[in-house]
Order: sequence, then structure tokens, then C-alpha cells
Amino acid sequence: MLGRFFERLRRRQPAPVTGAPPVRRPKTWSARSGYVYQYVFEGHRQRAGETEYLFQVTSGREAPLAVRVVLPDDVIQEWERAHEVTLRSSERYGIAKIALFQAFDERASPARMRAAVRVRRADLEAIVETLGIV
Repeated sequence: MLGRFFERLRRRQPAPVTGAPPVRRPKTWSARSGYVYQYVFEGHRQRAGETEYLFQVTSGREAPLAVRVVLPDDVIQEWERAHEVTLRSSERYGIAKIALFQAFDERASPARMRAAVRVRRADLEAIVETLGIV
């Protein structure tokens, strides 16, 4: 019985986070909402059908938040097929970072950053154009 408990516990653990820089430097974004955010990239992980980019975010004196930016695999693959381009890992990170900035600008307050930032097909088109990928 104890063996099954540990097996269930092991299955619930999310995939490990990888890709974090050796030195995590806080960076700042002054959002159109009027808030100034500090963020640190914590890494990314593959989950069922998506890649999740994790950022530690603070604004003012509020407690840090773990903010997730989610790139669904189907959205990325559909875009790659349509444009006959394979996005590199650095380009995918750039997409996640721009999506984070857009959320900073569009969400009314830091408390709204608790919800995951999901990149949709239309978002991806605009972000890729901003980054000058194609």
C-alpha cells in the first residue's frame, strides 16, 4: 500500500525545469497599466502537449508570483507548417517573453498575473512579426 502511495506521488510531480541561466538577473518592465514589474526567468519544461516557461515576477512590495507562459505544441506546429519554418528554442523563449510583456501591459493589476499566460494562434502571428522571425 505504501508503494502505491509513493508511485502516485512520483507521477504527480511535474517535469523538471531546465534552461535557467546560471546567473538569474532580475529585469524590469514598465507596463502600460502603470505597474513596474521585475521578473526572473526560472526555466522551462515540457508538459502534456505544451511547453511551459516559468518566471518569478514581483511588482512593488508584493510577494513574488510564479507566472507561467504556456506555448501549446499544436499552435507552434501549425504555425511552423504554415510558414515552413522550424522555430529554434531561443525563438520560442522570445515568444514566451513577449507574451509575458503583453500580459503585463494588458492585465489590470499584478494580481491578474496569477493566471497562466497562454499563447494563442493570433498572438503567435503578432509576436513572430514583432520579433522579425519571418
